[in-house]
Amino acid sequence: MKLPNLPVRALFTLQLAAGLALAAPLPTLAAVPAVAAAPAAAPDHAAFDKLLKKHVNSKGQVNYKGFKADEKEFNQYLALLSKNAPAASWSKQEQMAYWINAYNAYTIRLILDHYPVQSIKDIGSKIKIPFVTTPWAAKFFSIGGKKMSLDEIEHGTLRKKFNDPRIHFALVCASVSCPSLRNEAYTAAKLDSQLDDQGRDFVNNPAKNKISKSSAQLSKYFDWYKGDWSENGQSVVKWVNKYSTTKLDANAKIDFLDYNWNLNEQ
Repeated sequence: MKLPNLPVRALFTLQLAAGLALAAPLPTLAAVPAVAAAPAAAPDHAAFDKLLKKHVNSKGQVNYKGFKADEKEFNQYLALLSKNAPAASWSKQEQMAYWINAYNAYTIRLILDHYPVQSIKDIGSKIKIPFVTTPWAAKFFSIGGKKMSLDEIEHGTLRKKFNDPRIHFALVCASVSCPSLRNEAYTAAKLDSQLDDQGRDFVNNPAKNKISKSSAQLSKYFDWYKGDWSENGQSVVKWVNKYSTTKLDANAKIDFLDYNWNLNEQ
């Protein structure tokens, strides 16, 4: 069929209308709001708890050969820690329990990596430069994809973020003069009572603190971390008296014991 002759103006109008129709946006469906992923829950420390009960005695001495025998289970727990870095949504207690367990577990891992060894200080460079060449400065594990050291857990996280000197009763450096390694894992639900119990155990251990009313020979911990013990109107004497069965006078003479770095082995 032959199309009728149309004026040029009419043809232009028809072409413009067709072009606009093609260019018009298609109707869109209403945007579906994205569902935020639920924050990861704090990991269960039951596997570490089981190993501690099995390989740590009531004095806090460690059966490193036993940990070696159960290395598969131990490494599975370390992998759990590595993949589940603390989130801001976790409670303070959940975060602290995680980091304390991580410090103690990776300290055991460090000893196992070099076992047999007489002292943790025998590991690494013979020349020890604090925060540089000590075993605590070595970045030998990862958490949340970040290479980390024991120093970063203690000084960069626990001391810096949570400001609770009781962590010094809980972190264990695999040495005789350290606080006793607790033969259970730390948990958010029991953390406060666990830290206080560690304080009582450490302060009243005559191998680590010798206390009378007028004088005391205290652990080097009270000297090394004196700034922590003195914050918020506290003092070394006040912290000792919080847990000691023998109370120090306010003006008691205080000296510090030599530190025994021998391995805390059964």
